[in-house]
Amino acid sequence: MSSSARARALRHNRDADWDAWPVSEYLAENYRQLHPCDIGVIHHHAAFYRQFAPGSIARSLEFGAGPNLYPLMLAAAASRRIDALEPSRAGIGYLREQLVNGPDESWQAFYTLCRELDPGLPETPAEALARVRIVPGDADDVSPGTYDLASMNFVAESVTEDFAEVAALCADFVRSVRPGGHLVAAFMERMPSYRIGDGPEWPACPVDAGAIRSVFAPLTDELRISRLAKDRTLPEYGDTGLLLLTARRTDRPPRP
Repeated sequence: MSSSARARALRHNRDADWDAWPVSEYLAENYRQLHPCDIGVIHHHAAFYRQFAPGSIARSLEFGAGPNLYPLMLAAAASRRIDALEPSRAGIGYLREQLVNGPDESWQAFYTLCRELDPGLPETPAEALARVRIVPGDADDVSPGTYDLASMNFVAESVTEDFAEVAALCADFVRSVRPGGHLVAAFMERMPSYRIGDGPEWPACPVDAGAIRSVFAPLTDELRISRLAKDRTLPEYGDTGLLLLTARRTDRPPRP
């Protein structure tokens, strides 16, 4: 983070106009083609989902879905229903259009890889997305213990400059599943606040594996964190790579 950013007050999730999130520009920069980092995340997440029998998860959550469709698609083999929690009107609008009219053709390459790695997925991306239900709202709208499985991709660290708020969002993510419930996540490593195209600066908090472990370790069991190298085919956001996580919500009582 720059010295000028450190000098001013930290910006929080509530300070950004997420309803004005530049969906088209974001997709153009990140998801109109299959990048090496996407391949790495899909391999990691597909291996996670393959542990479940097809249709064995009654209801899963995508925590802050945004316009990235491949985490929703990956969940479709295991999950009979996928709730896409999304607070932004811009994100909700894109998701609704994709569910009603079918996904953009650019998502086919992503889905082809998803299905190669998990043959339990439906034949087409539209069939996979048919299991998705959009849930307008944010972390405060999720009742603890609602889900058997939750996924979060590039959310908690990408909406605030305050690590305490990152930790709180991660804790909400963990609590969204029942004790023993499954978690899978991806984070930008050490990414400062960033821009999409020539638009405004959006708040983010640089995190590393140690910071993520410090948040999740007291709340989870079977915690595993791995790393992907920085993807040089993407625009320069200031990150140093990606962090990938799997865990289960602990059923241990909290420490006094």
